Amino acid sequence: MIKQSLIIYNLPVLFSILNEIKENLKFDLYNIIDEAKLSEVNNKGYGNYLILTDSKNKILNINNQLVIDDFPININAIVEKANIGLLKQKFNDQSEIILEKYKLDINSREIYDQDKRLKLTEREIEIILFLKNSEDTKSVEDLQKEVWGHNSSLETHTVETHIYRLRKKINDTFKNENFIISTKNGYTIK
Repeated sequence: MIKQSLIIYNLPVLFSILNEIKENLKFDLYNIIDEAKLSEVNNKGYGNYLILTDSKNKILNINNQLVIDDFPININAIVEKANIGLLKQKFNDQSEIILEKYKLDINSREIYDQDKRLKLTEREIEIILFLKNSEDTKSVEDLQKEVWGHNSSLETHTVETHIYRLRKKINDTFKNENFIISTKNGYTIK
């Protein structure tokens, strides 16, 4: 399981209160007062983290912030907001898959690089994920069985047509003819 952390930034009283009940929390708790130490958070093994602060202490250009500015607030409401924020972040982190120089966002059904985005169909995502998670080349029959659920009425050219169209979309957008590699034994993604 991925470690989850709530980092309290520059709110020592709130940290003290949450620290008293930390054995009942579903996340680890940390206290940071120095803004310079926030820049080190990504490299310190906090895992899936959320920085809790108020609007007075909000840090620009830092993601994963939960800003609470409606004090006084019930401690249960703070814990609930933190849990929801960590769940959302976990969901978003799990939805992004790295493919060579591209990222595949399953939630938005897009593949993108630094410059361009391409919308994909659900079937195209299934094809990409199946090929990515395979260690070797997959045949048309493998794709029929695993992606399409092996429909006996499915003609062989259905798979080949989907692959052809997907390769064309990727080439048209990213100018990459080698994203899905076709061999005599089937298809693969590096």
